[in-house]
Amino acid sequence: MAEPLYVGVDQSDGSWVAVAFVGDGFDHASVFGSIGECWSAYEERARRVLVGVPVGLVESGDPDRRCDELARSVLGERGAAIRTPPVREATRKQRYSTANRVHRRKTGHELSEQAFARSDALARVDELLQELPEAAAVIRESHPEVCFRAFAGEPLSYPKHTAGGYAERMRILAHHDRDAAPTVQKAAAAMGGASVAVDDVLDAVALAYTAQPGDGELYTLPPEPPRDAAGLPMEIIYRAASPLAG
Repeated sequence: MAEPLYVGVDQSDGSWVAVAFVGDGFDHASVFGSIGECWSAYEERARRVLVGVPVGLVESGDPDRRCDELARSVLGERGAAIRTPPVREATRKQRYSTANRVHRRKTGHELSEQAFARSDALARVDELLQELPEAAAVIRESHPEVCFRAFAGEPLSYPKHTAGGYAERMRILAHHDRDAAPTVQKAAAAMGGASVAVDDVLDAVALAYTAQPGDGELYTLPPEPPRDAAGLPMEIIYRAASPLAG
């Protein structure tokens, strides 16, 4: 019988980067055109899949989820990496002007263009989890920056899109696992000719390390996550020796 897989999945410019670990380390990495294709590839073996996109979505009212507020708090200066996602209806809109109008009507707040840029990814994940309860039992939300913060034990110094940020995150992973550098290299090499940013590969690796059984425990922001109108948890999962505090 094949070993269970623990998978980290991050969205990268229209592609889905997946890094899969078995219990004792890296197994493989792949690129998928959709989250549906990704689930089809892993549904038989995945014990846990952590995705770097919001899962539980707000319908109306205060657009800020509690998990996002707490994530900004624990990230400190890197808190801007956490964007308020569109309300559920707005994720289904193809144009920013339309999505912003819906979001503003439902919440009273403007929708950032950066948040809208990920709308399609959020909608596809949301639809998958609502249609397939078996997927909802395995796929859960995390955030790479929260994973790195938890592994580091302190707020990070550099943004991820800088040379200093990449080096800092590599050091954090190497401290977590001495095989992290070759793991990242193997994952990047597995992307083949796909147009995938190297920092997105690094993010997927961090999500996979979080999903994989290892040192520390799995915690959520907040500790008792509320559920959205579709029954999906509004949470961000991380692995640490003890719960994070802002």
